[in-house]
Amino acid sequence: MNLNFIIADDHPLFRGALRQILQDSFRPESVTEAENYQQLELVAEEAQDVDLLFLDLTMPGVSGLSGLINLKAQYPQLPVMIVSATDDVATIRRAMDLGASGFVSKSASLEEIGEAVRTVLDGGEWVSGDMELGAENDAEIADLIARIRALTPQQTRVLSMLGQGLLNKQLAYELKISEATVKAHVSAVLQKLGVDSRTQAVILLSKLGPGFTLLD
Repeated sequence: MNLNFIIADDHPLFRGALRQILQDSFRPESVTEAENYQQLELVAEEAQDVDLLFLDLTMPGVSGLSGLINLKAQYPQLPVMIVSATDDVATIRRAMDLGASGFVSKSASLEEIGEAVRTVLDGGEWVSGDMELGAENDAEIADLIARIRALTPQQTRVLSMLGQGLLNKQLAYELKISEATVKAHVSAVLQKLGVDSRTQAVILLSKLGPGFTLLD
């Protein structure tokens, strides 16, 4: 089985350790590394047949769940395993609700990481240990996640970029579409989120945690 992995993390020692685990346990065809989110976007765009992407929640260019939201918008079929030191129940639950295939703490054992990878490669989902995530106990957050998941992939990308503080002109450039099309997408996003402005949309996103920028 020719496996292809991507590791996105800004700590070279951790990337090296995870690469070694993957090579020892799975003998992959390729393990590509990215040390920041901009690099990850290039790597993901160029990569072929990626079987699993390992994503840290905090690295240059992205913070919190914003990177996951954007990745799942661009590559909805790509399995994403969050590997993070931020491993509280709320963060794990929200990551899984937003489309992550697994969540492994950076303090996990080599055996647990291996088991998590095998589970996700087999089409399952994984969270560390015997953790019971339960349902989201914040009704506002549950409603927000449901609204985000109702967006189209392109609308989700627009929302993520709004969260990064990008203006319409920048959105048009990044998405290679006209500003008129951007405005239509923004209007649709605001309507689906039930807000009246970009600022209100970003304030909503900020409730998911750090990683979203509020424009002045």
